Amino acid sequence: MVFRCQRDSWARQFTTRVVSCRAAELRPEGGGEPVRGFQVVLEDTILFPEGGGQPDDRGLIGDVPVLRVTRRGSEAVHFLPAALEPGAEVLLSLDWERRFDHMQQHSGQHLVSAIAEQMFGFKTTSWELGRQRSVIELDTPSVTAEQVEALEKSVNEKIRDRVPVTVRELAADDPEVETVRSRGLPDDHVGPVRVVDIKGIDSNLCCGTHVSNLSDLQVIKLLGVEKGKKNKTNLIFLAGNRVLKSIEQSHSTEKALTSLLKNGPGEHVEAVKRLQSSVKLLQKNNLNLLRDIAVLIAQDFKNKPASKQLFVLHRKEGDSEFMNIIANEIGTEETLLFLTVGDEKEAGLFLLAGPVEAVENLGPRVAELLGGKGAGKRGRFQGKAAKMSRRGEVQALLQEFISHQNPGA
Repeated sequence: MVFRCQRDSWARQFTTRVVSCRAAELRPEGGGEPVRGFQVVLEDTILFPEGGGQPDDRGLIGDVPVLRVTRRGSEAVHFLPAALEPGAEVLLSLDWERRFDHMQQHSGQHLVSAIAEQMFGFKTTSWELGRQRSVIELDTPSVTAEQVEALEKSVNEKIRDRVPVTVRELAADDPEVETVRSRGLPDDHVGPVRVVDIKGIDSNLCCGTHVSNLSDLQVIKLLGVEKGKKNKTNLIFLAGNRVLKSIEQSHSTEKALTSLLKNGPGEHVEAVKRLQSSVKLLQKNNLNLLRDIAVLIAQDFKNKPASKQLFVLHRKEGDSEFMNIIANEIGTEETLLFLTVGDEKEAGLFLLAGPVEAVENLGPRVAELLGGKGAGKRGRFQGKAAKMSRRGEVQALLQEFISHQNPGA
C-alpha cells in the first residue's frame, strides 16, 4: 500500500478513520522498561512508518501523541499511550519540523548518491539518517579531499538549478522497475512501488518522503569521510536546516571562545595549543611535587620514635603512584600501611600495603568496608573506594588485627 504521506509529503493534517486498536507494548529506542499502550491501524495516514533508511514520523491523533509508527505488510501501525475507538473519525496532525528535516536529508542523500556515482563511479551501498548528521556508505576504499570538494560543489549547483523532484507509482511487475536504481524491495512488500525522480539526474526506487524541488534542500554540506567497514567509505553530510543550525552552533562556540581566550577566531587554535602546553607543564610540576611530598611523608614517619606497625594517611590530592611511592619509601616488611586519596564525600582510591599474609587477609575486607573493589599481589591491595567516609572503620579493623598479632604490645 502507498500511504497518503507518500503521495503528498507536504500534507500536515489529515482526517481518516480508525480500523483497529489493540493493547501492546513498546520498547523504548534507548532501552529500558517497555511502555504499555495501543497499536492503532488507520484507513490511511500522513505519518510515515520507518523505512528506506528514514526514521518514522511523530504527531498527534486527535490530542493523543503518536510515539512510534512502523510498517506491517500493507499497514502502518501507530503506537499510542491511549486507546481509540474502531470506526471513529480522527484528525491526524504531523510534527512538521521533524518531517521536513527528514525530507531534506533523504532527498539530499538521493542527490549526493547519484552525483557521486556519475562523477566517480562510487555506488551507495547503504545510508543512515542520524539525529545530528547523516552518513552515506560508498562502495570505495577511499575518497580524496579533492573529490569531496568537487562533489559538494556539483550537488549545490544542482540545488541552485531548481531541479524538480517527482514521485510516480509503478506496478511491482512493471519492466521499468528493473531500470531504476534500487537496493531491492522488502520481502513483505505489497502493492505498487514508488519511483523518486530527480529530473535528468536520478531515478530511484524509494518509500520515503521527499521534497518537490532540489531548491527545497537550500544547501548541502559534506563534512568529510571516515573509514567504513569492508573496504567502504562513509561520507558524512548535512542538508538544509541542519546546515543553518550547524553554522549557528559554530558561531556561538566561536563567540564564547573569543570571550574566553581574549583574541580573534583566527587565533583560537594557537591560543588553545599554548594553553595545552601550559597545562602539561603544570601537570608535570604537580606530579613532581607530589612525588617529593610522598618521600617527605615517608621520611617523617620513619624518623619518629613511635611504633611503626601501622601507618594511616589520607590526602585529597594524589593518585596511585603517590601512594605507592610512600609504601616503597617506608617499606612493607614490618609496617602495615593504609593510604587513601580523593574527596572525603566522593569516590577515591585506596592502597593497603604490608606483610603479604596480612594484606591477603585484610584486603578484601577493607574494600568491602569502603564500598569498593580492588585487587592485589605481593603484599599490596589497591582499588577504588565509594565510601571514603568509612576510613575510620578500616583503621579500627587494622588496629584490632595488629593487637591480635601482638597481644603484648
